[in-house]
Amino acid sequence: PSAGVAMFVALASLMMDRPVRSDRAMSGEISLRGLVLPVGGIKEKVLAALRAGIDTVLLPARNRKELEEIPDDARRRLTFVWIDTVDDAVREAIGVSADP
Repeated sequence: PSAGVAMFVALASLMMDRPVRSDRAMSGEISLRGLVLPVGGIKEKVLAALRAGIDTVLLPARNRKELEEIPDDARRRLTFVWIDTVDDAVREAIGVSADP
């Protein structure tokens, strides 16, 4: 489930023939209506993104309270984008809207 947003963005990228930005990491489950739902392991996922050289992480807005679990140094080095819908994710990862 945590890969729902990433899989949706990958499919949207393929259908739009536009690449996903390489400086973005993302996590989140999605509902059938396109809402981004919270996931577990935020601290571990964020630290892994930082180790991989990522500077922007897209995370479910409902996981915002877990930001305090992330070490201060990592928080300073990363930009967090809090997403509510898959359209938010596509806009941030590809640069266009997923709406027709």
